[in-house]
Amino acid sequence: MKVSSRIFIVGAGFAGRAIARELREKDPDREIVAFLDDDREKIGSQCEGIPILGPVAGCIPLLKDSSNDEVIIACPSATRQQIKDIYSQLSKTDIGRIRILPTVSSIVTGDVHLVQARDIDPEDLLGRTPVSIDLGETLKNMKGKRVLITGAGGSIGSELSRQLLHAGAERLYILGHGENSIYKLEKELKRLQAGGVGKDAIIVPVIGELQDRDYIFFILKRLKADYIFHTAAHKHVPMMEKNPVAALTNNVFGTKNLIDGAEEAGTKRFVLISTDKAVEPSCVYGASKKMAEMLVLDKKARGCDYMVVRFGNVLGARGTIVPLFKEQILSGGPVTITHPDMTRFYMTIPEAVSLILKTAGDGLEGGLYMLDMGTPLRIEDMARQMIRFYGYSEEKIPISYIGLREGEKLEEQLWDRRTEDLSPSGEERVFRVTQKADHYPPREILDRLRPICFLETSSPESYRNRKLLRSVLTDYFPTVRNPLDEPEY
Repeated sequence: MKVSSRIFIVGAGFAGRAIARELREKDPDREIVAFLDDDREKIGSQCEGIPILGPVAGCIPLLKDSSNDEVIIACPSATRQQIKDIYSQLSKTDIGRIRILPTVSSIVTGDVHLVQARDIDPEDLLGRTPVSIDLGETLKNMKGKRVLITGAGGSIGSELSRQLLHAGAERLYILGHGENSIYKLEKELKRLQAGGVGKDAIIVPVIGELQDRDYIFFILKRLKADYIFHTAAHKHVPMMEKNPVAALTNNVFGTKNLIDGAEEAGTKRFVLISTDKAVEPSCVYGASKKMAEMLVLDKKARGCDYMVVRFGNVLGARGTIVPLFKEQILSGGPVTITHPDMTRFYMTIPEAVSLILKTAGDGLEGGLYMLDMGTPLRIEDMARQMIRFYGYSEEKIPISYIGLREGEKLEEQLWDRRTEDLSPSGEERVFRVTQKADHYPPREILDRLRPICFLETSSPESYRNRKLLRSVLTDYFPTVRNPLDEPEY
C-alpha cells in the first residue's frame, strides 16, 4: 500500500496560506504537517489550523527519513540569498521533492495557485534577486486585449504567454513555426487555466513562418491584435555563424514582414525583443538584431507607436549555458567554459518579461529602451554554483576551458557609448536609449542583402553567397568579424 506523502510549506505569508487552502480543497488526502517560517512572531502559533514551526534551520530534523514527502517554498518576496539558505538547509535532508512558487515579478495579479509551483532548479539560486515590479496599472491596459506573441514556444515568448494569461488578456495568439513547442505551450496554458489562472482567455495556437510575407499580412489582418510582442529569432551565435544567410533571412526580412503587416493591420503597439549582442555586433546574429532594431525605429520615426526592448541574457533559456551546464554535470562532466574571464549580464526570465510588460504599457512612447541588468556575472562562478547545486564537488565534475567560439565576445555591453545616450524612462529599471547620430537607412542595407537572401534572376551569383553577405555587413557594421576561411557558398 502506497503511503500518502506529507507536505511542509516554507513561508506562512499570503502565498503559503493560499497554497494550504488550495491543497485542502483539491488534495484533501495529503497531510499538511506544518508551515516552516523564520518570523519569530509567527512561530508557535497556527495558521489555517496548521502549526507554524521555525526557524527553518531548526526544523531540519523533522525532515529526516522523508523521501516520500514534499516541501513547497512559498516565499515569493524572498531574496536570492534567502532562497539559497533555505535550499542549503533542505538539501541536508532526504526530502523527496522540493517545489517553489514564482517570484513576485511573476505573480502579476497578487494571487497564487498551486498549479504555478514547480521543481526548484539552479536558476532560482543564480544571479541577483529579481526586482518586485508593480504591473497593476500596465496590465489593466492589456486586460481584454488581443495579444500576439511570435516565437511563443521559446523562453521569453512562453513566459509572456503565462503572464498575459494571468493578467486577463482576452485572446492570446501564440505563434511559432515549430508545432511541438506551440503544442507544449498550449497544453501548459490550458493546465494553468484548469488551475484557476486566466480562465476566461481564449488561447489560439498559430503555426506560421515569418518569412512568408503574404501569409503574415493575411494572418495579421485576420487576428486584429492590439499588441504584438516579437520574440522570434534565430539566436544561437555559433550556429548562425555557420548559417549566416538564414540568420539574416529570418531575423531581418522576417521582422520586416511582421512590422509592415502590423502597420497595415492597425496594430496599436509593436514590441521587438532585442539583445545586447546588437551593440557593436561581432557576429552575424548581433548584426541581424541591430538591423531589426533599425527597422522598428524607422517605423517609429514615421509615426508608428513601435518600440524595442533591449536586454542581456536570461537564465535557463533554451540553447544557453544553464541547460548546457546541467546536461554536462548530470553526464559526469566536464563542464566546458570558453574563457575564465568571460562575463554576461543575466536576469531571470520572469523578471525580464515583467520589465518588458512594464515598458510596453501605455505610459511610454515608442522608441528604444534598455533594461537595467545589474552587474555582469562570471560564467565560471555560475558553473561552480551549479556543480554544488547538483550535489557534486569540483573534483568530481571538472571544469574545462575550450576557448572563444565563433562570433563570441569575452564581455557584452548594453549600449554603445559612442553612438547612444541613456536617460531615465520614468519606469524603474528601464532606460530610454537615444541615438546621437543617424544610422544608415535600413532600406539601403536591405536592398543590398535581398539578392543574397532571395534568388533574383538578375544576379543569381549573389544568392546565398556568404562572402558577399559578410562584405555587405562589414560595410555597415565594421565590428562584425570576417573569418578568413569563410566559404563562398
